[in-house]
Amino acid sequence: MLQLPDSPRVRTLASLEESYEFCRQITAKYSKTFYLGTLLMPEAKRRAIWAIYVWCRRTDELVDGPQAAQTTPETLDRWEQQLESVFAGHPLEDPDVALVDTLERFPQDIQPFRDMIAGQQMDLYRSRYETFEELNLYCYRVAGTVGLMSTAVMGVDTTYRTAPWDRNTPQGPIEEAIALGVANQLTNILRDVGEDARRGRIYLPLEDLALFNYTEQDLFNGVVDERWRGLMRFQIQRARKFYAQAERGISRLSPDARWPVWAATGLYSQILNAIESNQYDVFQQRAYVRGPRKLMCLPVAWLRSKAL
Repeated sequence: MLQLPDSPRVRTLASLEESYEFCRQITAKYSKTFYLGTLLMPEAKRRAIWAIYVWCRRTDELVDGPQAAQTTPETLDRWEQQLESVFAGHPLEDPDVALVDTLERFPQDIQPFRDMIAGQQMDLYRSRYETFEELNLYCYRVAGTVGLMSTAVMGVDTTYRTAPWDRNTPQGPIEEAIALGVANQLTNILRDVGEDARRGRIYLPLEDLALFNYTEQDLFNGVVDERWRGLMRFQIQRARKFYAQAERGISRLSPDARWPVWAATGLYSQILNAIESNQYDVFQQRAYVRGPRKLMCLPVAWLRSKAL
């Protein structure tokens, strides 16, 4: 469990190396697949990604962690104030030390971080989403923002041109970065349907449930039938469209970032394959990618990073 005090304490903070090592350990412990992808990055970039991941995880735990019941809108307001302190170069807690250094090395805008906090605020008062448009906003805030934060670290290929006569400054793959975050979040939602239901939450759009004549009570009862399988095939197809959109932007990243991003994309999207292999039963079986399949993904990702 990550320590999330209600208010910062005045004390001696961790050294820079200690802070980055803490971020590395937390990333390796809580997101094994993601961590594997970061190991393919140059050291400075992977350390920065670890620092960003830990901030995002700490933010998420405010509403989904062991002490989430104590979280109020005021808690998130204080968290945003602490974020502003970090962006001003003043760390208040040990993990902040690494994040301050990351922001100095890889400058970026504070808005995606603010948007993520707004996503957590949605979880304080919402447990249903009527339409995909509503869910898509939530997915952007809690995950699409991670794509934006990460792109600032990955960097953009300054030699990239859409055509020989295009001499404008190349733009970062902003929409594609957001799409990757949304794809990952949709994958999480599909994998965690059963777990979320036990907490009284439904992230699948209610209009989609109605489309397949599948009810909230069916979901809470863990009913797996042809209605459910049709609904899940529909959701998986949507997630794969976001992955396809995201992949179109990878060639615009810095060359040293393409392999890890291809790897991370391939590894995470395979969770959808695992759901299909489990016959869409996400109530009794947790979908995950086995070790050998993870390793097989790496050479494929390397070839894509060179050819695409």
